[in-house]
Amino acid sequence: MAEAATKLPVKTEKTAPASARTDNWVGPFESLRREIDRLFDDFHPFDFRLPSTHSLFGRELPALRSVAWPVAPAMDLVEKANEYEITAELPGIDEKNVDIRLANNVLTIKGEKKEEKEEKEKDYYLSERRYGSFQRSFQLPEGVDANKIDASFTKGILTVKLPKTVEAQKAEKKIAVKAA
Repeated sequence: MAEAATKLPVKTEKTAPASARTDNWVGPFESLRREIDRLFDDFHPFDFRLPSTHSLFGRELPALRSVAWPVAPAMDLVEKANEYEITAELPGIDEKNVDIRLANNVLTIKGEKKEEKEEKEKDYYLSERRYGSFQRSFQLPEGVDANKIDASFTKGILTVKLPKTVEAQKAEKKIAVKAA
């Protein structure tokens, strides 16, 4: 049995003829200029990969610069057969400015970057200072041998190796999959 079609009212807007809008050609360019100005106003070079809190066309995104979203570099966590491995990309940071601590089964990685630049010329004087720091903490999984944790730093890459205990390595059991 077929249902009867329901008719809905359709509203149409009447637009002014094209000849009436010839004086409003500046509008799109003005909007583009405001968007470009906003992009430069929101640019923060030392916010490790944080996007702007605004999106294009004036829609707001959630604020990412709050306490709930700490600024930190990219880190990879990998479980291998005998160990866990944490790799962090820390460009421009020296190994002496990286601090790794273990307390109450929590591994904390801290880093700090300071940069100062000063130029004195005949016609001008330039002085710039930049500072940034981060902190990441990881709860260690069971079976990590805390006495054998090792960290190395090469070409801006920090690698922290967390070896598994012998008991943790033996605890893994492979389960065979049978066809039904």
